[in-house]
Amino acid sequence: MLPEPTAMLPVAMPWLDLAGLAVFAVSGALVAAKHRQTIVTLVFFALITGVGGGTLRDLMLGAPVFWVHDARVPVVCLIAAVAVWATPERWWRGSALDWFDAVGLAAYAVYGAAKASGHGITPIPAAMLGVMSACVGGIIRDIIAGEPSILMRPELYVTAAALASTSYVGLILLGTPSSVAGPLAALAGFALRGAAIHYRLALPAYPAKGWEDRG
Repeated sequence: MLPEPTAMLPVAMPWLDLAGLAVFAVSGALVAAKHRQTIVTLVFFALITGVGGGTLRDLMLGAPVFWVHDARVPVVCLIAAVAVWATPERWWRGSALDWFDAVGLAAYAVYGAAKASGHGITPIPAAMLGVMSACVGGIIRDIIAGEPSILMRPELYVTAAALASTSYVGLILLGTPSSVAGPLAALAGFALRGAAIHYRLALPAYPAKGWEDRG
């Protein structure tokens, strides 16, 4: 089993949690801005994207839902939304949404796995909870906005989250301090997601041959 770093988490990685929250919040606000929505909608999208994955994680862990008891969370989401609202559109053109999402993905995958291990969850479920923490907020964002889900895009996404969370779990099992394992694992996940964005890396798709014939 993984060590139980419940007491160590607030000291070692709170910045990783807030960093993931902030960039996910920005990515949510960017989606609303792209659809020319109001500042209220930007704030809503920032909040739902920032807290979606962590909320599911905490409910599955039977833990207090983090943002209900931490006033910093809505403040961070509000700041993210206002920042997007107040800055020129040209700052956010191109692949800005993908890159912000990539940072949040890596950070949340690691923090989710760390929090799960802190509640005594064994390695494989802990890594899976890290993936869920990282992906669910973006999925909710895309569904509400009527966007094609990030999961349905060809380049690697869940795989990058899995790399981050399993790297963290593996490094902890090898005795690496959390303060070292966290940044290294997050960097690995971000590097893979970044490469996927830049080079359009993708896993092989399920072969469609035969399905059309049945139609």
